[in-house]
Amino acid sequence: MSCFPDFLRHLGLRFSALALTLLLLNACSGGGLDSDTDGQKPLVVVNAGANRSVDENTTVTLSGSAVGQSATLTYRWRAVPNIAIVQEDVNSATASFLAPSTTVPLTYVLTLEVSDAQGNKGTDSLDIQVLPVNLAPIADISVEPFKGLAVNQFPAGVEVTLDASGSYDPDNLDDNGAIVSYQWQQSAGQAVLNGISTEGATITFVTPILVNDHQLSFEVTVSDNEQATASQTITLNIQSASHTLPQVNAGIDHQVSSGELMLLNGIATTTVPAALPLKIRWLTDSELGPVIVQSQVSQTYAIAPAVSSAKTVTFTLEVTDNFGNVVVDALNVGIRPLLIRPLNDSGVTAQATASVVDLSYQPDYPGQDGQRGADIIAANGQLEKAGRGEQGFDFTRLDAIGDEVDDTALDWACVRDNVTGLIWEVKTPASDLGLHSRAHTYSWYLSEVEDDPTGTQTSTTASCSLTECNTTNFVEAVNNQGLCNFNDWRMPSHQELLSLVHFGRATGPMLDDFYFPNTVASASGAVWYWTNQSSADGAAGEQSSTAWAVDFNSGNDNFLAKSTPVNIRLVRAGR
Repeated sequence: MSCFPDFLRHLGLRFSALALTLLLLNACSGGGLDSDTDGQKPLVVVNAGANRSVDENTTVTLSGSAVGQSATLTYRWRAVPNIAIVQEDVNSATASFLAPSTTVPLTYVLTLEVSDAQGNKGTDSLDIQVLPVNLAPIADISVEPFKGLAVNQFPAGVEVTLDASGSYDPDNLDDNGAIVSYQWQQSAGQAVLNGISTEGATITFVTPILVNDHQLSFEVTVSDNEQATASQTITLNIQSASHTLPQVNAGIDHQVSSGELMLLNGIATTTVPAALPLKIRWLTDSELGPVIVQSQVSQTYAIAPAVSSAKTVTFTLEVTDNFGNVVVDALNVGIRPLLIRPLNDSGVTAQATASVVDLSYQPDYPGQDGQRGADIIAANGQLEKAGRGEQGFDFTRLDAIGDEVDDTALDWACVRDNVTGLIWEVKTPASDLGLHSRAHTYSWYLSEVEDDPTGTQTSTTASCSLTECNTTNFVEAVNNQGLCNFNDWRMPSHQELLSLVHFGRATGPMLDDFYFPNTVASASGAVWYWTNQSSADGAAGEQSSTAWAVDFNSGNDNFLAKSTPVNIRLVRAGR
């Protein structure tokens, strides 16, 4: 559409160039010369707000405004660099974000984009600067209390550790506290940090030994990764030499049976040389009257008295130092009545250290076999026996018809173990050619399920008084003989045969040969006796070619080929 009026053309009027120009400008502008409508006005006008600065770790609220071509508007915020913005309602300009932690200023450009119902859009932006706020670190010193003393009070001559690892920077809790350096110094008292590193989280030193009570003060200064610092001071109260008491520990409460050793493994020490020597005394007011062996040494023992019901004995360790200070500590020992023993003890009464074996009490190695069980009870004279025997073993001899033989000058053919109730065959000398000669040997041969024989029925190396020298034939021969008037003899199990082994003996035979003579032919070389148990080693298919045996020259057990010529000692259940 032209701005020039048609009626002027029809009239054919002519204007001067200046008049025409003025007329055209006036017609096209629709108004005067002062119009400011050089561009089209936006359909959605947005105001994101003014630029501002905020502190780190604070919640920043965004609240813009907008005017569009509809009453309903949609608001969306975005940030550069990206940061998580929380906007619960897109129909509201309100939103928020958490200013991050920082050590340098950060600038975020926040843009608010607004859309109206007709799809018209408008935007506006603002700058938000996040400023670092450095909180000073928190210095913290901790020290382990000394048992029995007040907080921050310590004896003379003891090691103390001050620990500042609990210090932290509130600005950097997610970075393990963010403490980058520690600096210790002593601010009062006799110097104790000479030669000790003072730049770690902890310092360890020994308290001075002085005539009078005194104090030590220490300060730690911690720095965070923004060079802020904080300090804390701690003061320790140190006892004088004469006020520093000995450290006394009577030992651990425990339980024993009548006749066993009650372990009195006390500890008495002092950090003050002038407090030596320490005088030791063990005390008990128990009506049971246990006898304490060497009651004036810190590590000793007492023999548990015989009781018919459970009792408790309290022992007190009393220690007096050279200054006259007296410190006591106590332990309780429970005493049980002697129990019925289903198994033999090992025969061991000696005790050992890390390097030697000795018959004496070894307090630094408690709980040994030689401190517990029937063997030590017997050694202490409190084990009642039906018969006799070395250590905790209890045997009774039986004659050829099964009667007890009390006269040691008479012959016997069997031995009853009064602990296990088993009755055992006794061997005759090797020179005897009879059925029970110690010189006879046998291959291992037994019939198992469905008469499936295992082992070696005929051995070319075994020798005995039978046609075929194997274990089955020997069992049948002894039962036919009716040894000691019994006919239910059998091969012993592995555990039954081991119950005869006397491990307390230094040399073979490793059993009580007063009741089991003719067991070992010589002082050297293994003397094996068969058990009734096959071994899984050496199996061929479903059958094992080896069986377990016990060497009564050493006390060891092992598996041997079933064809090996080995001795036999038969057993029967006596109870």
